[in-house]
Amino acid sequence: MKLFKKLVIFFVYVLILSSCSKEIKKESIIKEKSLDLQVLEVYKEGIESLEQGDIFFATKKFNEAEILFPQSEWAPKAALMAAYAYYSQDYYGDSIAELERFLKVYPRHKNKDYAYYLLAISYYEQIVDETKDLESILQARNYFNIIVRDFPNTEYAMDAEFKLDLIEDILAAKEMYIGRYYVQKKKWIPAINRFRAIIDDYETTIYTEEALHRLVEVYYIIGLEEEAKKYAKILGYNYQSSQWYEKSYGVFNEMYEKNKKEIEKKNKKSRSILKKIKSLFGWDEK
Repeated sequence: MKLFKKLVIFFVYVLILSSCSKEIKKESIIKEKSLDLQVLEVYKEGIESLEQGDIFFATKKFNEAEILFPQSEWAPKAALMAAYAYYSQDYYGDSIAELERFLKVYPRHKNKDYAYYLLAISYYEQIVDETKDLESILQARNYFNIIVRDFPNTEYAMDAEFKLDLIEDILAAKEMYIGRYYVQKKKWIPAINRFRAIIDDYETTIYTEEALHRLVEVYYIIGLEEEAKKYAKILGYNYQSSQWYEKSYGVFNEMYEKNKKEIEKKNKKSRSILKKIKSLFGWDEK
């Protein structure tokens, strides 16, 4: 009898625990649903503000959604939307800061390919031209390379490759800009280094032809004719129809240039004499 009582008490105890467990679980589910509704409401406020053009209130709401509900699936989405909000109104520095934080806090998030792309674009949009600071150009190139390397099958990879080609042209233009400056200052060795950098590092860009010609020109000026001929041959072999090849050809044909000037001078003199004769005899010029 005592054993039976003990079993009954144990059974009741188990039922109570089971009932409590169900109540706690039910309460947890209700709280979780309530939490999702709250974060979704804040997130929607951010979206609405962004659509209305109020990015500062929008980013405030996105940050609020992330900070107040860090365990929610909406938290990383809110962080990305805050970054996009800044980017959409050209606040690239703020966008970059948000994206760098996102990648640090959510390193394995499924949308990190988009985060890297938006980060690269935020730097890319700050590029002015080849005469300005290289920081934005190099950072953009770095992040576009990450996209091509780590996310080759995404929609962002193709655009990243296209942007990388444009960046290579800008970097080559930078080298050409500095090289021309050194030529003007008659600093031949630094000029050579810049033109050779274009050939070695940016050979697929539109500046390769000019770089080869500039090397022909500079080497000829400093008396290294064999080096000048070497680059002239490379230019002629690869870009025979180029205007730069014609200019390089002229470097080695000074006699031709002199003869050309003499012929033009004689023709000019002949035309002058003929004009005087026609004027003397009253002939009409037709």
